[in-house]
Formats: sequence, structure tokens, C-alpha cells
Amino acid sequence: MTLAHPLWLLLGIALAAAFLWAAHVAAQRASASALAYSDLAFFESATKPGFDPARAIALACAAGIVAFGGALAGPRFVANVPVRGGAVVLCVDTSGSMRSTDVAPSRADAAAAAVRAFTDGVPDGTRLAIVAFSSGAGVVQPLTDDKDAVRDAIGRIPPPNGGTAIGDALAAAARQLPASGKRAIVLITDGVNNLGIDPLQAAQQIGANGIEIDTVGIGTNSGQFVPGTNEEATIDEDALRQIAASGHGAYARANDAGTLRAHLAALANSTTTEKKRIDAALPLALAGGFVVVLALAGGVLAGRFP
Repeated sequence: MTLAHPLWLLLGIALAAAFLWAAHVAAQRASASALAYSDLAFFESATKPGFDPARAIALACAAGIVAFGGALAGPRFVANVPVRGGAVVLCVDTSGSMRSTDVAPSRADAAAAAVRAFTDGVPDGTRLAIVAFSSGAGVVQPLTDDKDAVRDAIGRIPPPNGGTAIGDALAAAARQLPASGKRAIVLITDGVNNLGIDPLQAAQQIGANGIEIDTVGIGTNSGQFVPGTNEEATIDEDALRQIAASGHGAYARANDAGTLRAHLAALANSTTTEKKRIDAALPLALAGGFVVVLALAGGVLAGRFP
């Protein structure tokens, strides 16, 4: 939280302290005057310990004064709020290296399960699309807010085969997104690009257009051999970090299927919310006013005021 004019809060605290001191002095004078009475029963009732309505009223009024001072200080805080009509494209790597089983049952199967978790986690009304890529990139599911259609499309993601054209996938994903609004691309890959346009250049251009890019790297540090080949499946984390940074997003690493699903579930929230600065002055002033009114009303009922 930030305060535009913090001195107002300090003034409110000082006034509240002065008010409490004045109320305390008044209460002491009232107690002293009670000693002048010769009625023992009155004296005992006046000095008997217990709930003191006057003290409670004074504390409530002091709290209200502090609240008013806080409101004048201009409190503001940043919060994540849901975005209506957001659009997210899921880019799923289907290159041959995704057949690797270092992430059980395979990188490709783990990616498909994570995409399902993402689809289930986004708020209703969020538009989703799926782009699959290997040696090239193709749209499996155009942008839609129909979650059932997206779930069906997950089953149509091609099996792993061919090279890895990450830049082509990013470009295809960007073409699916609208010109404005909350937009994001989630790239799920082992991150070893070997075909197509340069992914970093594509990411920089996409990020400059206000589109967030989040990357999730699949695989272990010592990837196993791709089934049917002598090629070791590896992961290029540096490239994925650079792509995410260019798109003002985040990079996450998944060494197993459970971690991958967890990352995608978290992205389902972060890619469909945005940070907004919220002014808390009015709610704080209303709260302070309510406390003061309640205290004064209590004083009337307790017979402290005419």
C-alpha cells in the first residue's frame, strides 16, 4: 500500500491521541466530583470496576479520527483482479523430442494433461486457442470461449514428430489473438529450437504489442534418448527465459508431470487477471464515519449524551 499524503495520517493519529487524553482528563474530573457525594451507595457504584461506556465511546471516536486521517492520506494498493473476456493461446510442442520419457509417461502426454488442467482452471468466458508445432505450426483449435470444444481439441493434438519451430508457433499464436484486451501466450516446450523464424525476435515483437508470453520448459537436466533415435532429449532453459522476458511473462521448469500441471494451473489464474491500483480512501472514510456514528448512538442509548 502507498500513501499519497502520509502527513494526514500522522495528523489523524495525533488528533486521536489528543482526543483520548482529553477524554481521560474529563473522566478523572468526573470521578473526583463523585467523591463530594455522601451517598455511599452512589460512591460504590461510581467506583466499581467494570465496563465503562465512556471509555468505549472515546476509543471508537479515536479510531474514527484515525480512519478519517488515513482516508485523507490517499491510501492506494495494487491487487490482482479478474479480467473479463481475456484471450490465451496455448502453444504445445509436438516435435520428436517430446516423445522422451524422462517426464512420465512422456513429455507429450504430460503436456496434454497440463493443457487440460489449464482449461479447467481458467474462468468461464475466457477465450482459448491451441497451436501445435513441430517443423511448422498449425492451429488445432481457433479462439473460443467453449471449454468443451477446447477439451475435444486436446485429443486432436498431433503425435510428436519432426523438428522444433518455436518462432513459427509464437507467430501463429499471435495471429489468433485480438488487437486489444488482456492477451497471453503460454508456450509449452522442451525449448530446443532448430527450424523456422528466430523465436527471440518473434517474442520481442509480440511483447512490444502488449501480449504476455509465459514459457514452461518440460524435461530433466539429463534427458533420455528420444525413442527410436540416438538423439538425447535436452531442454534449452536460457532460450525459454529470454522468450518469457521479451513477452513480459515468466518462465517455469517442470521435471515431472505433477509439477507441469501445477505450473499450468497457476498460469490459468495469472494470465486471466491483471494488476489494478485501487483507491481505498472512500471505503476508509465510510468506515470511520460508521464507527463514529455508532459510538455516538451508543452514547445516547447509554445516557451519556442528551
